[in-house]
Amino acid sequence: MTRHRFDFELLTMQNTLLDMCELVQSAIRDSIQALVNGDTVLAKNVYKNSNKIDDMEHEIERQCLNLIARQQPIATDLRKISAALKIITDMERIGDQAQDIAMLTIKMANFKDEMEPPADITRMANKVTRMVEGAIDSYINLDVENANKICDSDDEIDAMFLKLIDQIGDEIIKNPKSVYRAVNYVLVVKYLERIADHATNISEWVMFIVNGEHKEGSENNY
Repeated sequence: MTRHRFDFELLTMQNTLLDMCELVQSAIRDSIQALVNGDTVLAKNVYKNSNKIDDMEHEIERQCLNLIARQQPIATDLRKISAALKIITDMERIGDQAQDIAMLTIKMANFKDEMEPPADITRMANKVTRMVEGAIDSYINLDVENANKICDSDDEIDAMFLKLIDQIGDEIIKNPKSVYRAVNYVLVVKYLERIADHATNISEWVMFIVNGEHKEGSENNY
């Protein structure tokens, strides 16, 4: 394989990864919109579309393995391909967590108690979606500075998570009948916090590509 051909196939893999990122971001946005609006139809669409994310993961994995098998990549290229294999695992898990949020919306449609989703859930979801997008942009552009900013943003998400848990706890005290729905909202914000962890993982892999070192992060969060 010529270097020109290798570069072309590497770019093709990265473009597929960007397509996967767009699907994942849509899944996050749609799952939260479904939650806030009680839209079970949209929630079911998120659930059904999760297979597309899985299929894309397998396709990118195939492309990466072909790149390794057909030409011995130089160190930087090999780190970039190896990081992509790790990144798609994080992306697939993000898709799973969006699917889990959608399933909670479907489940809560059968609850008789009433409790509006905390307003900050949407703000938190928007923040983690931007983190995912920024992490992928950092990968494509090998932008360590931006990757560091994404990692720093995780502290803000952790603070939002704790604030939302307090808000939900206060609502349970005021309205004990809302406990079942409230527990599900706790799960939602936990899934969002995990998505932020995965975005942080992706950013840390960017640092690995550039520096050859991968610091300990939240790689094993599910």
